[in-house]
Amino acid sequence: MVKFAVLGCGRIGRMHAINLARHPRAELAWVFDVADSAAASVAEATGAKQARDAEEALAASDVDAVLIASSTNTHLDLLERAVEAGKAVLCEKPIDLDLAKVDACWGRIKERNPTIMTGFNRRFDPTFRALRDRLQQGEIGKLEQVVITSRDPGPPPVAYIEVSGGLFRDMTIHDFDMARYLMGEIVSVFAVGANLVEPAIKSAGDIDAAMIILESADGALCHINNSRRCTYGYDQRIEAFGELGMLQAANQRPSSIQAWGSKATEAKDPVLDFFIERYTPAYLAEIDHFVDCCERGVTPIAGYREGREALRLADAALESLQTGKKVALG
Repeated sequence: MVKFAVLGCGRIGRMHAINLARHPRAELAWVFDVADSAAASVAEATGAKQARDAEEALAASDVDAVLIASSTNTHLDLLERAVEAGKAVLCEKPIDLDLAKVDACWGRIKERNPTIMTGFNRRFDPTFRALRDRLQQGEIGKLEQVVITSRDPGPPPVAYIEVSGGLFRDMTIHDFDMARYLMGEIVSVFAVGANLVEPAIKSAGDIDAAMIILESADGALCHINNSRRCTYGYDQRIEAFGELGMLQAANQRPSSIQAWGSKATEAKDPVLDFFIERYTPAYLAEIDHFVDCCERGVTPIAGYREGREALRLADAALESLQTGKKVALG
């Protein structure tokens, strides 16, 4: 039984805490949030103890692993303290907004050979994972093109935008990781962006729509398209094209029923509304994988390096947006 502390009890932290409390090989021992009411609510819902501060949870002898779901600016400090306390760590993305700080932290903790997983839950989505497996099995031959569509149903509050690190580090970072998951190492990035959705996002210094072209080390190309607004729901699709054919991962819906009538044919349910609903199976599989890693002492498939490399791609995309040039990665 792997015993956990969850640090951060907002929307994503609460979901993780409940998933851990229900997992057959995990025990949720402690929760903490700077907002006492949020932590108290999660503690009541799960039966976990509420820590007075993060240090109490990190120092607890009945904690083997820590799940960090607090605000981004606290991730790196909590991660390093958890590793120093001998805990395994699952940290929500991004690890930090500053690549130099991410590298410096790794320099301080790498000798401990820590078990660290970055929260790139889409690697665990059953459909996306099946698509990658079929790619790996050579079903469509040499991969030539990937198209990743990721559009949110609506923009987050401007207060969130102001501390998020921007579209590329906050939203597209999942797509950068998915591109690496499907294609391997990325050697160049070209990005364009626009403000088409919410004027306040522009006032906050960010964009709300983007298209990015990536080139992989073996020459394959990837097109990522993002928008902060999608009137028909949470648009999450992947297309992989190769020399022998194509694989597509479509949007998920509440059911597969189609309606036929005088006004519409093949009418379907709307796509699922947002990330928790869409990626529920992925979040469960992510926790299961991390518990396995803790039990068996194996390296997670989305580790510290994956968090670092996705952030590096986000930084390159921002540089490309600002300069109007393709950015080559060493």
